[in-house]
Amino acid sequence: MNIRSLAYIVAQTDDLGEWRDYAEQVLGAMAQPAPDGSLYIKFDERPHRMVITEGSEKRYVASGWELAGKAAFEAALSKLDEAQVGWELADEALCRQRGFQAVAICQDPSGNRHELVWGHLSDCQPFVSPQGVPRFITGNMGLGHTVLPAPNFEETLRFCQEVMGFELSDIFNFRPAPDTDPIRIHFMHCKNARHHSLAICEFASPSGCVHVMTEVDSITEVGRALDRHEAHGVKLSATLGEHLNDRMTSFYMKTPSGFDLEYGYGGLQVDWNEHSAFEFTRTSLWGHDFSVGQQ
Repeated sequence: MNIRSLAYIVAQTDDLGEWRDYAEQVLGAMAQPAPDGSLYIKFDERPHRMVITEGSEKRYVASGWELAGKAAFEAALSKLDEAQVGWELADEALCRQRGFQAVAICQDPSGNRHELVWGHLSDCQPFVSPQGVPRFITGNMGLGHTVLPAPNFEETLRFCQEVMGFELSDIFNFRPAPDTDPIRIHFMHCKNARHHSLAICEFASPSGCVHVMTEVDSITEVGRALDRHEAHGVKLSATLGEHLNDRMTSFYMKTPSGFDLEYGYGGLQVDWNEHSAFEFTRTSLWGHDFSVGQQ
């Protein structure tokens, strides 16, 4: 498949007002109504990069993957058929809510929902952050990245690479103790320069997602967001730190849908003709104390 980027994510909540406040007051993004009464979270010139729907359960719902055009979309459906992966086309109402010409829905072997899309709708309205964030790093690299649970790891990895066409960026084998078997985390890229648009982890997650990453254009904006998270009483999931693999300087906090959000700056943009995939043995060069999320 010719996947270009993570176009959007979909999350569910029982309180849209909580998500609106979180988006505007903490993230510094724009929140506006979606066609069906859901909530759009806007990070750039597109109408949205997150769709927040209302439901009884707080959770991550879907990852939206953008293809180059109609021909690439049809080729992706043929690839799903070839791999004997079931899929369905979204109806007109869902396509309108997602803001694309067409949406095809499928699941990976771990049950994660993927939406393949092409032809985004554009209203040509500028992004004006309510917190003065100059810009989020999106464009042809998409929203950022998503990290999904993959308890059926081998099958899910094959699906992501052999069916969806993601390629390996690097590997982290997490060992809770030196004498335990590793928990595998694989980081993967698609047809853009972002170090990874998708990662899969060899464990389950009750919220349906490990974390989603959004990136700003300066460390100052990360620091301002860190102040805002504290001022608004948002739970911290990991302290400020710099990752070893993608060099993102970031912190993690809970979203109103239960999964984490990484808010960062300075992520690697890679020339894939020059890159060599590798295994790293520690998550961060400094910081990123995840134990604070257990307190």
